[in-house]
Amino acid sequence: MSKDQKKNLPINYTNREFSGIRNDLMELAERFYPDTFQDFSEASFGAMMIDAVAYVGDQMALHLDYNINESFLDTSYQLGNVLRHGRVLGYKDPGRPSTYGEVALYIMVPASSTGMGPDAAYIPILSRGTSFTSDTGLKFVLTENVNFADDKNSVVVAKVDNTTGAPTRYAIKAYGNVVSGDFAQKEVSVGAYERFRRISLNVENVSEIISVFDNEGNEYFEVDYLAQDMVYKELKNKNYKNDNVPSILKPMLVSRKFVVERTPTGYVLQFGSGEDGGSNIVASPQNVALDIFGKTYVTDTTFDPTRITKNQSFGVVPSNTTLTITYRTNNPTNSNVAAGSLKTVSNSRLIYENRASLSSELVGEINTTIEVANETPIVGDITNPSTAEIKRRIYDTFPTQNRAVTQTDYENLAIRMPGKYGSLKRVSAQKDNDSQKRNINMYVVSEDSFGKLIQTNGTIKENLKTWLNQHRMINDTVDILDTYIINIGMEFVIKTVDGADKSAALASAVTRLANKYSEGFFIGEPIYISDIYSELKKEPNILDVIKVKIVPKTGGSYSYVDLQINKNLSPDGSYLMCPKNAIFELKFPQTDIKGKVR
Repeated sequence: MSKDQKKNLPINYTNREFSGIRNDLMELAERFYPDTFQDFSEASFGAMMIDAVAYVGDQMALHLDYNINESFLDTSYQLGNVLRHGRVLGYKDPGRPSTYGEVALYIMVPASSTGMGPDAAYIPILSRGTSFTSDTGLKFVLTENVNFADDKNSVVVAKVDNTTGAPTRYAIKAYGNVVSGDFAQKEVSVGAYERFRRISLNVENVSEIISVFDNEGNEYFEVDYLAQDMVYKELKNKNYKNDNVPSILKPMLVSRKFVVERTPTGYVLQFGSGEDGGSNIVASPQNVALDIFGKTYVTDTTFDPTRITKNQSFGVVPSNTTLTITYRTNNPTNSNVAAGSLKTVSNSRLIYENRASLSSELVGEINTTIEVANETPIVGDITNPSTAEIKRRIYDTFPTQNRAVTQTDYENLAIRMPGKYGSLKRVSAQKDNDSQKRNINMYVVSEDSFGKLIQTNGTIKENLKTWLNQHRMINDTVDILDTYIINIGMEFVIKTVDGADKSAALASAVTRLANKYSEGFFIGEPIYISDIYSELKKEPNILDVIKVKIVPKTGGSYSYVDLQINKNLSPDGSYLMCPKNAIFELKFPQTDIKGKVR
């Protein structure tokens, strides 16, 4: 065969898998090299060479397809690549979910000299950072100072003198908020100056960075983006006894700052490019206020209150020092506890106003009486979102642009609330048709320690309120409401193929439905009965699906919300409608899904 003829040979570029490439190579060898290769049996040398070339081609096609798919958000599959695409579009991964809750705190203090009430000098403040442990070994940390001298606290007589009957000890009950996890520290040595230094914190289950200090005592602040210069620092309110406000927020202009990037294996701290001691770190106020030097006119520019400076250094980079990074790690799989399970004080931090003038013996006795108990469950979202859910959040994040205008914006902002403030399983923002103003009803629901739906506690709602307040439109009002949980069951009747094991077919059908609805429903999402028919028919041993029925589950371990199934079916019976303020739950799939074989 001539060279020109070989150059014009048709090549099928659509064959990219092993078998297709092998068949093409075999056909070419048989047609154009019959004198060179004549034995193409499975054990021949020629077949081995063709198989090797086909294997290489298949591998190259696989990696090419993988790299192309991972280059786009729509087709990417790996979690790290999905998060990378999300960062480009403004999505910030909230990290490992945390659970927030309220606990009751008890302490016993000596009575005053008159016996009428406790001795005020011996009433301490339980400092934030005090740690507690549940019966299952889960760690929790107190998020705020608890002042046992507060007038709102309950005070009862705990001990009396056996002779006179006068009170000698009083028990004080107060409430405080806790968050799942525990504090830890890591020291990282950094060398010479490096622009845009990145420091990896290879620690699993980190929920938040508490603080970053260098050897000189300089603090580095976490910001949303390196161009941001303004942060709000929480300071102790000295006038707390008069205005009952424990802390005040003070705006601060900072030059030492960093942003956090979360990766599947840990945290990365990204700093700016400014050198310590260099110029143009913080701009002078007059240059910020007016920028008209050499001009006979003033240009009206946009103003970002979080970015006061106009320098391009993006903050000071630490160099030739050691950074002390304090962070909070969370429980690896489950951070929820049932009521009454949190009752061990691991490490208490009690502060007395005039400690030097107090009896060390009495102070030591008081420190041993501190007790804790959670009267309500501490719950949140215990499951990490799948890549499909993260993609959906990224799509909603990009048009949101860090503000809330539409209902979808509010839902996205609620889901994006940092994990350290608590997590929600499902959120639905809906316009309040009964309101004359721009009022929005936001329905929320959380998970318990077993991954079952439960009403969101008040602490998470308060955090959500604060989080939404900085993004909402000034004339919008948002009501955060509980979602009604409707427990349902599924019943079906099937017919199996001849000769099939009916018990095995029935068990496979139940497992198939349980897997289909394992991720749960969304608020207001209906149940399409046609989907149940379709899913059951995918089972090879099922010949036909005769009947499917949705039944309510109430009382006992289920919720007490009763939905009239027949009244909420669509006219054609193809789907079960769900109220906009409710959510369906298949709570116990292995027992709530029942089937029969005919």
